[in-house]
Amino acid sequence: MRPWVVLGSLSLLQFLIAVDVTVVNIALPSIGVDFGVTTRELTWVVVGYTVAGGGLLMFGGRLSDVLGRRRVLLTGVTVFGGASLLAGVAPSYPLLVGARMLQGVGEALALPSAMAVIVLTFPEGPRRTRALSVWAAVASTGLVLGFVLSGVITELLGWRWVFLVSVPFVLFVIVAAAALVPADPPGERTPLDLPGSVLLTLAPLLLVFGIAEAGEGGGHQWVAAAALAGAAVAGGLLVVVERRAAEPLLPPAFFRNRARVRANVATALLSGALSTSFLLLTFQLQQRAALGPLAAGVALLPLAVTLVVAASLVPRVVGRWGARACALVGVVLTAAGMGAIAVGAVAGAGAWESVPAMVLIAGGMAFGLVGLQYAAVSGVTGDDAGVASGVQRAADQLGGSSGVTLYVGIGFAPALTGVDPFVVSCALATAGLGAAGVLAWRSRAV
Repeated sequence: MRPWVVLGSLSLLQFLIAVDVTVVNIALPSIGVDFGVTTRELTWVVVGYTVAGGGLLMFGGRLSDVLGRRRVLLTGVTVFGGASLLAGVAPSYPLLVGARMLQGVGEALALPSAMAVIVLTFPEGPRRTRALSVWAAVASTGLVLGFVLSGVITELLGWRWVFLVSVPFVLFVIVAAAALVPADPPGERTPLDLPGSVLLTLAPLLLVFGIAEAGEGGGHQWVAAAALAGAAVAGGLLVVVERRAAEPLLPPAFFRNRARVRANVATALLSGALSTSFLLLTFQLQQRAALGPLAAGVALLPLAVTLVVAASLVPRVVGRWGARACALVGVVLTAAGMGAIAVGAVAGAGAWESVPAMVLIAGGMAFGLVGLQYAAVSGVTGDDAGVASGVQRAADQLGGSSGVTLYVGIGFAPALTGVDPFVVSCALATAGLGAAGVLAWRSRAV
């Protein structure tokens, strides 16, 4: 019974963090009105969180292996809760963005430790498959319900409560983790790869910023070029630093497991498409179907309900057919969902006409992410569980933030006037899904 209580408590943390990835989307217009900032500036409320969190996730995973999973877990949850409170009371827009980035830091510390605890609590086989299915389903449900809750809270309570509502739940997680997670065994002091961590965060941050600036056109091009060049330099330096580091953030042995590497790259591509679909569905409902925040949030309920149903079927698929088949089903369903979004955009679909796209996207998320997640942590031990978990989560989060910035940034770029931006964005995401399908097919870990 105790392992499942641990899973339930840590899944609540996963839910809160997943909600925070998407909960601000429908609240963004209200935030912009209050602080008087432009649409381009508002994207940093979302991107700042995902890039800061995703860039530091591998460092958080390494930190949990070195300093102890329980210790790092409690630290991360505390940072996340404090940052949520700060975001809710932020008196200025820069402070709000800073609080969102601090939330990302808290996530980077907490989630790899939490996932490592779950992986090591449940032995490899049916029990771990079931536990990881619950974990992934909670994350996926949180991502989707973030849109629904955003509309409800923003319209009834105001956008600040989007952040404040999670604070009491974070306190519960802190108490539960302190009581249920076993104490860390004594370990040897090991140097941490701080330069690698900084570069791993800086490279995607500059990449996303450069893509966003390039989409603005005009006088922003030199800024975009400088940011993209900086991202390339940071990426190159990261390779050099990791090769020379005594204790690299990513041990070379990690890349010898090709199944894990392919699963993580496929995860990034799938997450990029899924994040793009969320944003496009939000735009479709609010901008083209002219729904308010509350109505748009409620309209996304079919996606959440389908996700819960599909997630209940995933353990059977993984157990009978293997993780690769599960991942491929998810990729195909997501690609079909992107096609449905594009067709709906051209046809002027409303809330009801968008339901098929929601159902397909939800199915793709449930099957694809679970299958790839299981492949990404197959064969882990107590020595590398934190790193493997951190890499998997980083691939998910950085893939999502980079994908949505790239696909939507190009699709909605001023240079493409006359072409439906929804169609372009969906086409780019589908191309990425094609690559994800090939990688999933070649992954034969399970």
